[in-house]
Amino acid sequence: MLKSEIVDTLQNKYNNLRHEDLENIFDIFIKKIVNSLNNGNNIEIRGFGTISKKLNKEKYVRNPKTNQKLFKEQTYKLHFKIGKTLHNRLNP
Repeated sequence: MLKSEIVDTLQNKYNNLRHEDLENIFDIFIKKIVNSLNNGNNIEIRGFGTISKKLNKEKYVRNPKTNQKLFKEQTYKLHFKIGKTLHNRLNP
């Protein structure tokens, strides 16, 4: 689902709010999630799931085309654990 589709769905549900206001609210929501993850906190939305940040360690990797060894620095990835309510809705 695209951001514009989410905002349009919210616009249909909440007619009293302008489209620009709903878009700003959605942007603030996403920025709050990103800032919280950058600060090392987990995001928990009851019934939906938990989003956390995991560390990929630095290591040497191999380029399969040239067989050259490259050093890959540590990076972070997102880990999502599905909530019980969402899991039960998807798997009746």
